Amino acid sequence: MTVPHPAVQVDSPTEQRNPRTTDIDRMSTVGILGLINAEDRRVPEAVSEVLPQLAVAVDLAVETLRGGRRVHYVGAGTSGRLAVLDAAELVPTFNVPPDWFVAHHAGGDRALREPVENAEDDAKAGAAELSAMVDPGDFVLGLTASGRTPYVLGALKEASGRGARTALVSCNPRTVQPPWLDVLIGVDTGPEAIAGSTRMKAGTAQKVILTSFSTAAMIKLGRTYSNLMVSLRATNAKLRGRTIRILREATGASEQDCADALVEAGGDLKVALVHLLCGVDSATAISLLEANGGRVRDTLGACIP
Repeated sequence: MTVPHPAVQVDSPTEQRNPRTTDIDRMSTVGILGLINAEDRRVPEAVSEVLPQLAVAVDLAVETLRGGRRVHYVGAGTSGRLAVLDAAELVPTFNVPPDWFVAHHAGGDRALREPVENAEDDAKAGAAELSAMVDPGDFVLGLTASGRTPYVLGALKEASGRGARTALVSCNPRTVQPPWLDVLIGVDTGPEAIAGSTRMKAGTAQKVILTSFSTAAMIKLGRTYSNLMVSLRATNAKLRGRTIRILREATGASEQDCADALVEAGGDLKVALVHLLCGVDSATAISLLEANGGRVRDTLGACIP
């Protein structure tokens, strides 16, 4: 006899029917899109309600990275795919070492492209993955629309037991904070336009939270100057053009002077910036940046009266 897999009824607003969209299948294409867009506009307000908790998570991550430790993302399904995306984009955007942010996705690489049966239900797999990867002093951010994903909770509990700090992003405001969890970020995105389709508003909220979390951490770590990406890694023609534009915006120098400064700096945008604004050679600019923890704002404060 084949034994059916157990079923779980999730108590979350994301699983409920949305009274505003019950006739969505009777609408025109533009009407459908307008209704989805109206629901999406509710997401930023929901995220704004959890900014104090998100700020705590950011500060823990900054403390972790300054201490030479790593930040881990843990998710399943849409949540895990968004985590992988955010971690991957930080390398070219802020030139962070590839091991600063490590994403763990239930079911592994295969699950990025197709569903892997029961992967998210395996708490032991989540615990085993973090057991092999997490160190004391690391920071682990879990993401789950329902607030109950066993893989994610198993990973977070194991990480906490190994001396890591932990936070959970949940799109279920009814999620109860376990005693071993440091920060609960419970964002209330409400019922989806299509009941239970958490790749919609819940996924959008998680993308907004991840982008805000990692960007704020990079700003705090001095990987920007003003609102400019001065740690950018130029890996293609578009990004090489962006580095020159950023340098021109920050210094007011000509395109040719900025291009020459980048050549002298070996392509390092921060070094070129300090070279141009402080009037020092690239070797001195490197020394000044090192003395100020790589933070351009502090470096300019030290060299410009």
